[in-house]
Amino acid sequence: MLRPGPGRTILSSARALFMRRTAYAGPYGGRMLKRLAARVFWTLSRWTLKSEPAPSRPTVLIGAPHTSNWDFVLMLGIAWRLGIDVHWLGKKSLFRGWRGPIMRRLGGIPVDRTDPARVVGEVVAQIRSGSVFGLVVTPDGTRGGNEHWKSGFYRIARETGMPVTLGFVDRTTMTTGLGPTLDLTGDVGADMDRIRAFYADKVGVRPERRTEPRLREELPAVSPAR
Repeated sequence: MLRPGPGRTILSSARALFMRRTAYAGPYGGRMLKRLAARVFWTLSRWTLKSEPAPSRPTVLIGAPHTSNWDFVLMLGIAWRLGIDVHWLGKKSLFRGWRGPIMRRLGGIPVDRTDPARVVGEVVAQIRSGSVFGLVVTPDGTRGGNEHWKSGFYRIARETGMPVTLGFVDRTTMTTGLGPTLDLTGDVGADMDRIRAFYADKVGVRPERRTEPRLREELPAVSPAR
């Protein structure tokens, strides 16, 4: 029978102490642990964090181009390093069973596609509570394959009065981070022109899956065939 040596006993005790402290650390302790984890991540990662300062007010945080599952890891690394309280929208199936508590702990908000107004209501409630957070949205969908961006981020920003912060991933330069924060004007074409200009040289982790930043509402209407 294998008996734990002194080193194994010390390691087990340290792990137990860490878990107890994590469980009762509270918001401040949790932030410290996240920043520590982020510092280690960016020290070891091939990616370089190149970012503007975190916004000081609630914002819709675009994550684009969204081409890989690694985008989620990079997003957490950015948020934890900059001290941003992030929330993100995910389909309800991601929150079923044992994954639910973990996803919510990481900032997830389950979305019922039959009741989109509920999402806006939750965001407005967060704003009124005085919280400063980033609502992460990936408008180009699920890792590529779409012809245009989804307009949900635009509607949420306009209905809540939140600005839009342009988060990016660019494999060409191996950089990721936050770009400028924009206030939308309601002129969809003009607003999207500014967004397109920023993302023009950003290719994501998988460049072949990149979707051009263009909303369906901007596409020319197609006349029905006669």
